[in-house]
Amino acid sequence: MTLKSAPFGESSLGELVARVAHEINNPVNFIYGNLIYVKEYTQQLLTLIKLYHPNSCNYQQEKNILIDEIDLEFIIDDLPKVVCSMTVGADRIREIVLTLRNFSRLDEAEMKPVDIHEGINSTLLILQYRLKEKSEQHEITIIKDYGNLPLVECYAGGLNQVFMNILTNAIDALEQQQLELSKEDLKKQISSIFISTKVENQERIIISIKDNGPGISEEVKSRLFDPFFTTKPLSKGTGLGLSISYQIIVEKHRGKIKCISAPGKGTEFLIEIPLKQGQ
Repeated sequence: MTLKSAPFGESSLGELVARVAHEINNPVNFIYGNLIYVKEYTQQLLTLIKLYHPNSCNYQQEKNILIDEIDLEFIIDDLPKVVCSMTVGADRIREIVLTLRNFSRLDEAEMKPVDIHEGINSTLLILQYRLKEKSEQHEITIIKDYGNLPLVECYAGGLNQVFMNILTNAIDALEQQQLELSKEDLKKQISSIFISTKVENQERIIISIKDNGPGISEEVKSRLFDPFFTTKPLSKGTGLGLSISYQIIVEKHRGKIKCISAPGKGTEFLIEIPLKQGQ
């Protein structure tokens, strides 16, 4: 059976990410474009308010009362900080939008040289909300060991989809492990995902994504890349993620993908693709 996914990363996930980025970008650009005027108008208002300082001789008592009521000195000190925070927030949203665009890459159907680390980092940023500590979940630590990689000739959107599928599976496994551990064991266990990259023989790159989760059995491992095979509830997985990942790596990039795992030993996915598809 040959599974047909959307070409080169134009999956439903990629389309969804691109649409979210587009929807967020319009209001963010409006806010960002007007911040410069807000800052200018705020400074003008502060200058005007300073004219009503007690040194002025007109309506001295009324001005004193008003200044006390609004705590003018606090506003003068705090308002620029608020505006600065708004600017930082807008910058952050713009960064996320750019990350979403880089992840989806819907406008890049052709193969071209890309920065693999940028794709991994974009995927991690999208998944950040799942890595943070929550009331029912400890933080999942990301440990990177990036090699000195040149630009790699690949379908960037497709490769990002592979990273998303593997990292999501790792997070799912670590979350499930946390639920099953006792409180004492949970304190001792630091949930981690290790990501490393390196060049092999100056011709191929190897990407390793490894978690310290519960691991999987030989029986499950032998079926990981089968279409529609999943150990998750229907609401959490379709069994297509790793099957599509296999196609993207092996068929689209002439590479290799394998899983190394055993119960209690964590799970590692090794991805190997050529630096250039002509090699």
